[in-house]
Amino acid sequence: MIRRPFTPVGLSRFVSAVLAAATLLSGALSAQAPAASAGIVPPPNEPAKIEIKDGRTAAIYAGRTIFEGTIAGDSGALQVRSRVYRTSDRIEQVVYLFGGGRTPLKLEGLIRGGEEAFACEADRRDRRGAGPLIVRHVSGRSRSLLNRAVYDRAGDWVLSVDAGPAATVAPEGAAAGTFRLTASGNEIILRFRPRFFQKHRGLSFFEPWTYKPWPGSVAGWISWFAFYDRITEADVVETAAVFSEALKAYGYDYFQIDDGFQQIQGAPEKWLNPNAKFPKGLKYLADVIKSHGLIPGLWTAASCLDEGLPAEHPEWFVRDAAGRPVKGNWVGAVLDASIQAALDNVVTPLYKGLMAQSWRYIKLDALRHLRYEGYNANRDYFEGKKADPVAAFRKYVQTVRDAIGRETFLLACWGIRPELVGLADACRIGDDGFAYAGLSQYNSFNNVVWRNDPDHIELDADGWRSTLVTTLTGSLMMLTDRPAVYRTAAIEPAKRTAPVLFTRPGQIYDVDPSRSSQLGRVDSEVSGSGPRPFDAGYTPACFLYSLEIERPFENWLVLGRTGGDFAEIRLADLGLDPAKEYFIFEFWSKRLLGSFSGSFNPGALDPKFRSQAFIIRERRTHPQLLATSRHVTGGGVDLDEVRWEGGALVGRSRAVPGDPSVLYLTEPDGFAFDKAEAEGAGVEKTEREGRLIKISLSPASASPFSWTARYAIR
Repeated sequence: MIRRPFTPVGLSRFVSAVLAAATLLSGALSAQAPAASAGIVPPPNEPAKIEIKDGRTAAIYAGRTIFEGTIAGDSGALQVRSRVYRTSDRIEQVVYLFGGGRTPLKLEGLIRGGEEAFACEADRRDRRGAGPLIVRHVSGRSRSLLNRAVYDRAGDWVLSVDAGPAATVAPEGAAAGTFRLTASGNEIILRFRPRFFQKHRGLSFFEPWTYKPWPGSVAGWISWFAFYDRITEADVVETAAVFSEALKAYGYDYFQIDDGFQQIQGAPEKWLNPNAKFPKGLKYLADVIKSHGLIPGLWTAASCLDEGLPAEHPEWFVRDAAGRPVKGNWVGAVLDASIQAALDNVVTPLYKGLMAQSWRYIKLDALRHLRYEGYNANRDYFEGKKADPVAAFRKYVQTVRDAIGRETFLLACWGIRPELVGLADACRIGDDGFAYAGLSQYNSFNNVVWRNDPDHIELDADGWRSTLVTTLTGSLMMLTDRPAVYRTAAIEPAKRTAPVLFTRPGQIYDVDPSRSSQLGRVDSEVSGSGPRPFDAGYTPACFLYSLEIERPFENWLVLGRTGGDFAEIRLADLGLDPAKEYFIFEFWSKRLLGSFSGSFNPGALDPKFRSQAFIIRERRTHPQLLATSRHVTGGGVDLDEVRWEGGALVGRSRAVPGDPSVLYLTEPDGFAFDKAEAEGAGVEKTEREGRLIKISLSPASASPFSWTARYAIR
């Protein structure tokens, strides 16, 4: 580890641009993709056509050139082999380039994918010398030096370089979908895998050409741990008012009522007309929630605990040999979704009724029990009527989706539900209560397959840590506290972690594969009691989470730490250039650790925060911004522009009215901070801690404001 004194070492000029605030701060509901149309042609599960001639190479797949490049080296000694390997319906195509001469080969070219293509790691690195486990996510385009692959989501293909040669993959130009691949070594192996998540990862229902992940922030409140099923109408009215006043402006948009409002889980009218604790009805509550600027959400369950419905219509339910409706743990009587009349009379009326009442976030619970105790445990029933239980299960949720439309958010609950890929916007990946382990056990699914839901967050002593990892991974962030909590200082970490940026995973493998490797067992489970071997677990294997942020004016990295014993963290393990120097600013404590190259010592965890949030920016020779106080990303949600111009640092920001906005700037050798100015905000004060300058601003409104920090050159 090399720690440098606070002196200038590099030069950069920011390029100004304005970010689209609505994309970052709203749900962007209109961006939801419709269901598949008849005109969509799925990409083929077949190898690419490889062309190599006169030092040039190309790969053509589905009628498009996805790679073209040049091979430099000793052409007389070059050996080329191309082979396709098939295992069941999985295809791996390898192109082997071997340079027998003394000059290493160099392969350079462009990989071209669609607008959803992104650079990433496709294969797990050898753990010897590979550094600690890190869950990687990206907001924008990744420039990490760890990337050796491009994954094209819409086509579900990946093109990668095997371990061995030095290799980098980086964005090329301003347009999305084009990347420059550079690899050098005595041998270079390109690997192409079509239908990657569908075939290689075993998600048979993954057809990404038919839908897109929910694009905006999903952050809000859920009633379960606050009130459980004892919730009342008065609880909802009070909490909606307090929650909105305290946190709506920070990016919390959703408000979901959980179990406890229904008469009984059964016929549609028993859901739509609530119990005596809710005398004014559900429509009244949805209107109350909307009046506070929040999006109404409601819990439902794929279960029937009502004895009357199966007694009246036994033909709609799964039955035993004597013709009597069977029952399963937690699911009660098991609705047979292979019977259209059952769906038409039970499922469709319920969810269309909820839409008429203005609910726009639906949590669909008990799905594991419908599948396991309901359908898997009664497979002979379906076989007897020549019906597919998996198709019936999927049809149940498809019916819900058809009733609510794509503009309503649908959360599948609970546990991993691979049968519902493409139907659910999010999946509760583990048991009740927030768990860190799933964020590394299913990191590759997040915002590719669906939005991961690690479950709701309590703003207790662990609130700083749980909100941190949720926002750094781009997951669902739903708080669950009684309203009194939102009138206390306990809400500080919640303020600094919403909205949640839309991210892509930096790895398309799971950092901890212990759970996802067991997904094949989903077809043979007959009990949903407790987590199954493939559901997200409790014990985390990973303590580091990185979020790479790309904006038109700058790229930087946020590293979250939740535990572990680290004497040092190497910059190369984070995908940064170890030869460069980086400022490292700890966000929770608002402390500048210093300027480092090679590695840095993170120090001990503060017992107050139980975590660390390091904002890491490449060091410049001129004054630069290290972080803002608005969000743990250090500017990821609030900075529209930053540039060094004519002896001044100039920026444009967004903030929450009433919430002081603090800028943390450097004062390198050769520069002396002079004064701060702002338009649309008041300059409250400026402070100095060594060579760190803190400027406190008070924004006049929610509108963007401009600021300038002037320096004298010594």
